[in-house]
Amino acid sequence: MNDNISKLKEIIENSDNIVFFGGAGVSTESGIPDFRSADGLYSESYKYPPETMLSRTFFMEHTEEFYRFYREKMLYPDAEPNDAHKALAELEKLGKLKAVITQNVDGLHTRAGNKNVLELHGSALRNICMSCGECYTLGIFRETEGVPICKCGVVIKPDVVLYEEGLNPAIMQKATEAIYDADVLIVGGTSLNVYPAAGMIDYYRGNKLILINKSATPYDRHANLVIRDSIGKVLKETVCLARK
Repeated sequence: MNDNISKLKEIIENSDNIVFFGGAGVSTESGIPDFRSADGLYSESYKYPPETMLSRTFFMEHTEEFYRFYREKMLYPDAEPNDAHKALAELEKLGKLKAVITQNVDGLHTRAGNKNVLELHGSALRNICMSCGECYTLGIFRETEGVPICKCGVVIKPDVVLYEEGLNPAIMQKATEAIYDADVLIVGGTSLNVYPAAGMIDYYRGNKLILINKSATPYDRHANLVIRDSIGKVLKETVCLARK
């Protein structure tokens, strides 16, 4: 058995207050590209940079072009939960995982079965009318072309946090409280370079900080265990062993 897997298994077995904090790397194994990876959005050529096209200003001033980009590059309706999502759902069922805090907007943690999911950047599965507040599912993009319009006649906006928008204070509060109270904090699939989300790790007060990421992060030197491997592989192997 890999020494790191063995250590992680032991930590998980001895705790029933685990919190998971994840980033884009959790979903890349489901075929959803990471913005900053070698083949992600930042490596492609567009008339505007992705940060501009996914900003509040661009959405308001160039709504049609925003939606052309959003439909093409931000929606992955056929993506399925991978081994990481499934393992985390299993940990919750075992009564060990108390919360999943995610920077992703794909909704895959919920689809995998996790109940307490705190979506820092919202969810692409929800879309809300900017006037009456009517909520629409992802199906609105299959039923319409171009800019989706509510039955009241006003533009529908994805329930995701765009650049220039602040994170939801209530979600932030719940996430920081979960991290503060956690016995074990597992951080995976994130470079921990994007703020303010990355700064939430500073609220952890325990001594079991686990980092699972293929590349180094600014927090590696603070971690009690660093695993440089596929997060899906690591979590699947660990949960399978913990279940025995």
